Amino acid sequence: QVQLVESGGGLVQAGGSLTLSCAASGRSFSDYNMGWFRQAPGKEREFVAAIRWSVSSTVYADSVKGRFTLSRDSSKNTVDLQMNSLKPEDTAVYYCAADRGIAIMTRHIDYDYWGQGTQVTVSS
Repeated sequence: QVQLVESGGGLVQAGGSLTLSCAASGRSFSDYNMGWFRQAPGKEREFVAAIRWSVSSTVYADSVKGRFTLSRDSSKNTVDLQMNSLKPEDTAVYYCAADRGIAIMTRHIDYDYWGQGTQVTVSS
């Protein structure tokens, strides 16, 4: 059974940094895409970034490009989202997701497995 567990959220001032980690278990993820999404109150869940596990190719939303970096550690089965230069508009619950697809997808409906989410709050 696939399990995704996020950690690393918290409260940070604008301009600060946080690293979110997603611990994946239950199977091999070598043929999976791992994504991060976020959802602010009253808003739709939106794509943040994704990585294809096997080759570490990445895709980022325009809103985070240049500020966020996604990586995976196969030895630990984790996917880490390094977030720099955080802005108040980055405040949301961040979710890790897994999709067994050929290509990296950016729609949340394409992902099969989800973590419980971790809150990120950026104060101005």
